[in-house]
Amino acid sequence: MMIDEDFARIRAHRNNIHRYRRLLKTRLSDLERQFIERRLSEESSALEALTIETFPIAFTKLQRQCSPATAGSAS
Repeated sequence: MMIDEDFARIRAHRNNIHRYRRLLKTRLSDLERQFIERRLSEESSALEALTIETFPIAFTKLQRQCSPATAGSAS
């Protein structure tokens, strides 16, 4: 897939996440709130997976820097 398409998909997920967060600040029924929280979780997971797929080297390096084993040895 072309990088422009990946960026468009990342933008779409980010826009959906922002929209769901805004909606959670409004008055909602319990059912509506549950639905939006579930969609927010799904969008966040999809965004994370797509970002890791699109930029695998950057996230591999970042995960190594932030791992608990690395953090404990930096005294």
